[in-house]
Amino acid sequence: MKLKVIMHEAEEGGYSGEAPAIPGCASQGETINELMANLHEAVEGCQAVDVAEMQK
Repeated sequence: MKLKVIMHEAEEGGYSGEAPAIPGCASQGETINELMANLHEAVEGCQAVDVAEMQK
């Protein structure tokens, strides 16, 4: 699955990002590579929560 993400350079250093297609799905990292890895993990976590909520 491909998702568009929005990345921001943080004022205090590092980067933050979000996946607008998944409300509340965001992360941060010291480098762009770390941010992308963290966003990937955040997306997986958000999807797991959605599936768990639907099964109730």
